[in-house]
Amino acid sequence: MKKRSRELDSLMSHLDGKHQQAVVDYATFLVQQYKIQTPVEAGLKPKAIARPEQETVIGAIKRLKKTYYMIDSDTLLDETSSLMGQHILRGREASAVINELQSIFQVKYEKYLEQ
Repeated sequence: MKKRSRELDSLMSHLDGKHQQAVVDYATFLVQQYKIQTPVEAGLKPKAIARPEQETVIGAIKRLKKTYYMIDSDTLLDETSSLMGQHILRGREASAVINELQSIFQVKYEKYLEQ
């Protein structure tokens, strides 16, 4: 999907405003014509995986990747590694890091739904 988005962005940059609108109008027509489902309608909802009482940061990352399986985890690499570093190198409490990881994954999922 990323490759397609970049390709579309590149193509759109070569068009003037009138023609860009024509592309948007055609895409809107296609969505209406073929009733393309949103990710939620298509069943791409997070899996309900309970957070264990005693969970490691690595375990939380694995759980969150399974929970939000529809999100490309590479897009979260910088944030997750930064938090992992704060935990390991600076001694930040695991539960605080896990809470922040959950928030990051949730926000990424919400952005995913907006696309």
